[in-house]
Parts: sequence; structure tokens; C-alpha cells
Amino acid sequence: MKIKTRNMILVSFFAALTAVGAFIKVPIGPVPITLQFLFTALAAVLLGPKLGALSQLLYVAIGLLGIPVFTEGGGPAYIFQPTFGYLLGYIAGAYIIGLIVSKYKEPKFLQIFIACLAGVAVIYAIGVPYLYLVLNYVSGVHINFSKVLTIGCIVFIPGDVVKSILTALIGVKVIPILKKI
Repeated sequence: MKIKTRNMILVSFFAALTAVGAFIKVPIGPVPITLQFLFTALAAVLLGPKLGALSQLLYVAIGLLGIPVFTEGGGPAYIFQPTFGYLLGYIAGAYIIGLIVSKYKEPKFLQIFIACLAGVAVIYAIGVPYLYLVLNYVSGVHINFSKVLTIGCIVFIPGDVVKSILTALIGVKVIPILKKI
């Protein structure tokens, strides 16, 4: 896939925004509330499936190279952090959100909102089992799956719904502008 300079800049911009979003956090256990999903979803909605996912892949790659862009730092050992599965989920979630939104010529609020919820579901589908595995088999914290589901998913649903609403509100305003330039 050949990437235009404009798209390289946008991919880098959204990777940087996701990194900034990691530092805007509310710690509530092993998985803090951050703004990473907001920027992941915006990347997907505004850049499409491939470039949106690429922005998140770039973000994860930068962090794994040792740049401290994740909520708890960076480096290759970060794969053993309980939250790393969510970072992987951002890549897949961005692709899914972008894929759904790209099916519409002029996506409406509800279409973008539903796409974001689908992306959140993908992120949870990757992040929660990863959280469970790392807590139980790496960190030595013995916890059952229902408790992990509560601390790694359920407490975040209201915030992710709000972030999905914000993404849809921004998306319906910005997508037409981006199509003109």
C-alpha cells in the first residue's frame, strides 16, 4: 500500500494523539480510564480502516521500541503488562470502526456511534482475556474471569459510550470537510 505524504502525517498525528490520550488518565485498578479510545476511534472514523489501524499500529510499535507512550511507560517488556491486550485491541478496533464507517458515503451520527460500539466490543474481546491471562499467569494475581470482566470491561462501558458519542459528533462534522480537501 502506497501512502501519500498527507496520510503519513495524519497517521503520525493520530498515533501521537493516542499517546497523549494515554497520559490523560484516571487510575481505577489495573486498567485506568484514558482518552486513548477516543483518539483510536477518531483515527478510524476520519482515516478509514487501513490508515486508522496503521496509526494504532504505529503507536504500539513506538511504545514497544521503548518510547514511554503507554500509560505505564514503554519497551518490549510491556507485552507482560495486564493492559497490553487493549493496545492490541486498538489496532483491530480501529480497523473495524473504519470498515463500518467507510461503507457509508456520508455517515450519520448513529452509524458512526454504532461503529464505535462495535470497535469497543473488539477491544474488549482482545483486552479482557489478555488481562485475565497476564494477571493469573504472569503477575501471579489469582482472579476469576467474572471479576476480570468487571474490572476490565463493565466499569468502562459508560465512559466508552460517552467517547463514542463524542467521536460520532466530531465525525459527522469533520468527515465532509476531509472529503473536500
